[in-house]
Amino acid sequence: MAISADSLHLTGVKINYFFVCKRKLWLFDRGIRMEQESDRVLLGKLLDEGSYPRRKKRRITINDLIAIDIVGEDNIQEVKYSQALEKASIMQIGYYLYYLRSLGIEKKGILSYPKLRKRKEVILTEEMVCELEDAIKEIEKLISQPSPPEAVRKPYCKKCAYFEFCFG
Repeated sequence: MAISADSLHLTGVKINYFFVCKRKLWLFDRGIRMEQESDRVLLGKLLDEGSYPRRKKRRITINDLIAIDIVGEDNIQEVKYSQALEKASIMQIGYYLYYLRSLGIEKKGILSYPKLRKRKEVILTEEMVCELEDAIKEIEKLISQPSPPEAVRKPYCKKCAYFEFCFG
């Protein structure tokens, strides 16, 4: 798949959900949004808004697809509440780096966990590019399906905003 901003039309949230739960991704794509009812999502938003108040260039959105929490001179940062779903967070910020590269912008990524006082550097490697391109193809197939994937109970489901929808 050639990297072109015009061919990229997925949000970072959809990339994240792909690595967390394919059913959640399908539901979210159809406009079924449960996050506004979630205390955990609210806590995450409050943490994001209250963290790093002295940083310049906070929260920018590109083409209504990419919402970067903090933009620095040579990096972008994504603020997360916990490391629980770190693979999904890494792939989300990796997608942001991939998208920026398609626009001719090279940066590093940083996942910030202010509550834990930790940071993790994310670099867009060729391996990550291949994994993202495969994920993009799979997401496009998944969201074109007429019905959602079956609910699969995972250890973190009880904390998910969609839990009652899937298992209630």
